[in-house]
Amino acid sequence: MSSFPHSYLDRTKSHLLRSTLINNEKSRNSTELQRGMPTFIIFKNTEIVESIKGADPRKLQAVVKKLSAEADSDGANGFGETSSSGSTSWTAASLPKGYSDVTDQVDVRGLDLLNSASECGTARTLFENSKPSSLDSGKGKGKASSNGEQDEKDWVESDTDEQLMLYVPFMSTLKVHTLHITSLPPKDDDEPPMRPKTIQIYSNRAHVLGFDEAEDLPATQAITLNSRDWDEKTGTAKVELRFVKFQNITSLVVFIVDGEGDGEKVRIDRMRIVGETGEKRDQGKLEKVGEHE
Repeated sequence: MSSFPHSYLDRTKSHLLRSTLINNEKSRNSTELQRGMPTFIIFKNTEIVESIKGADPRKLQAVVKKLSAEADSDGANGFGETSSSGSTSWTAASLPKGYSDVTDQVDVRGLDLLNSASECGTARTLFENSKPSSLDSGKGKGKASSNGEQDEKDWVESDTDEQLMLYVPFMSTLKVHTLHITSLPPKDDDEPPMRPKTIQIYSNRAHVLGFDEAEDLPATQAITLNSRDWDEKTGTAKVELRFVKFQNITSLVVFIVDGEGDGEKVRIDRMRIVGETGEKRDQGKLEKVGEHE
């Protein structure tokens, strides 16, 4: 005769029954996974967001692009911090689905900027990772310098007139989808600089163009911006390019032809490049590719 009470035996039997059911369920799940092997399960915040059975490269690539775009968009609304390389980078506008911020592919050593005011920033300023200081001040003016006497101007302004000519070489061959241009002129100045209005873009040039030279050459694309194109909070315009014309891009020349208004100068605070990254370039060679080959 058993020395254990009936209640203890009943609980033991119940526990054994539940364990058997759970083990059977795990066995069935394991069998299902084995039938579809290999199985790729993607988690986000400990939750399963995608499950792919079988080795299908196209499906895997589509899922990775989708999740990458969602991750970039999550961080790009408002003052997000995201970049394709994983480094911290300020962005002012959402990214188109399937594309990423490829500004980190700008070869800052080869940047060139014509007709820029010496008291303001340089071409490198346009591609800094930091948020423009004017957004923090809310007045379109820079942050106080270390000596407290004047503002540090982390933006670019034209000098003798409203035109700017910017040469942007890349370290990789890119497919360029969009340019994000941020311009934050102060509202309380008597003669504030203008935001860009007419922009001409030239692809795959070996060096910066002169102003007269650019006017004699057909642009790869010409864009005209108006006041509705500029986001009120971030001062950013999304310049969408004709994607078919901007494949295999090794450099861009951005010609600011004029500004919106009657002022004499144009201001740009930041510029971001959005698209896809291709093969790394041999920095020891100057090459022209695409339509100028």
